Amino acid sequence: MHATIDIQLKSLQLKLQQLLKQYKLLQKENEQLKKEITTLKTNAENNAQLTQTLQQTIDVKSVVLHQKNSSDKVALEKRIDQYLQEIDKCLLLLNAQA
Repeated sequence: MHATIDIQLKSLQLKLQQLLKQYKLLQKENEQLKKEITTLKTNAENNAQLTQTLQQTIDVKSVVLHQKNSSDKVALEKRIDQYLQEIDKCLLLLNAQA
């Protein structure tokens, strides 16, 4: 009877040792995953900041481009107005000679 109890105790001890080994492995894995989470969170924050900076740059360039197009448009309109005035003068001169 003592032999069966000894066998059961040894079996229980082996199972406990296996559980402890498994527990330690899981603890190590958990620590590694925590470190990975921290790294990923830092990367995500950096990416969010970079995205925000790039969006601001795009916004600024868009405004500058729009202003540039507007100023080019105004300059073009002035040149067209000058050409129209010169054409009107030429037509007046032609009508005066006729």
